[in-house]
Amino acid sequence: MTQMAPALERLLALDARWTARLCIAGRPGTLRSVAAVLAHSGDSWFWAAGLALVGWRGGPQWRQWSALLFGAIFAVALGVQALKLLLRRSRPAGEWGAIYRKTDPHSFPSGHATRAALLLGLGYVLGPPWFAGLMLLYSPAMALARIAMGVHYLSDVLAGYALGLLLAVALGRWFGAAGWLPVW
Repeated sequence: MTQMAPALERLLALDARWTARLCIAGRPGTLRSVAAVLAHSGDSWFWAAGLALVGWRGGPQWRQWSALLFGAIFAVALGVQALKLLLRRSRPAGEWGAIYRKTDPHSFPSGHATRAALLLGLGYVLGPPWFAGLMLLYSPAMALARIAMGVHYLSDVLAGYALGLLLAVALGRWFGAAGWLPVW
């Protein structure tokens, strides 16, 4: 156990160094502005509102699709919050993202990265094909923007992304077994 602590300390120091290299929150400019928009665009409320609109305005297939994604996002958010409360890793120091720092001071794993990867994976399982393609571009960019804006460590995002992809596979299999896969 005592040998594990120095190894863990080295890993955390490496994580902090890479996170600092990727963080652009303190540098004004276009790239920072784009990263800020991307970092906020992964918020749960944004996806909930969008999926509610799709469910309300779409036909039966779209209602099923939006309900499945909404349910998956909600369930995964609860699981991620439980992990964050259990692990209690503080966010990196910084000023950007005060809302996140106040309402959710814990960073591991990144809920935004988990949601991004979940939506990417379920995009391929549930379709439609254009959504999967869009998520292939958007999902990693949004997840990396969380590091760029200084609200997550690199390891928070990598762990969240891996968790999201694993959950997408599991949920995709479950949805398929239950006959809940929309046909596009």
